[in-house]
Amino acid sequence: VPRLVIAAPASNSGKTTVATGLMAAFAARGLAVSPHKVGPDYIDPGYHSLATGRPGRNLDAYMCGPELVAPLFAHGAAGCDLAVVEGVMGLYDGASGQGELASTAQVAKLLKAPVVLVVDASSQSRSVAALVHGFASWDPEVRIGGVILNKVASD
Repeated sequence: VPRLVIAAPASNSGKTTVATGLMAAFAARGLAVSPHKVGPDYIDPGYHSLATGRPGRNLDAYMCGPELVAPLFAHGAAGCDLAVVEGVMGLYDGASGQGELASTAQVAKLLKAPVVLVVDASSQSRSVAALVHGFASWDPEVRIGGVILNKVASD
């Protein structure tokens, strides 16, 4: 199943708005969209369900173990045209003190999914490029496939 992960450098960057909007846009085009959320969040999957008409599913490597992320994803995405996975916190933020465990980056790698990075660009200009470069080069196994600049106030 084609898939993409929506991530950000930090919380409050606009991940939920972008992910839910993309899910709704794909569904409006007649595609069966499988919605997923990294971590134990149970509010965002409700939004995802409303946008897609399908159950929002959690992919929580901390609770289920990394070895079950891909099978849970495959079960939820069966019969769908594509899947959209909304990340949690910042892309590389995982369970406190446990490295990448339960991070969006870990889930993206487990699913071999490209990441679209949503960046809050308010109060920045060229510095956004350095920030994106850092995220793209931090872990070569994480594939940044695109960037959405959010909260842009000028040309």
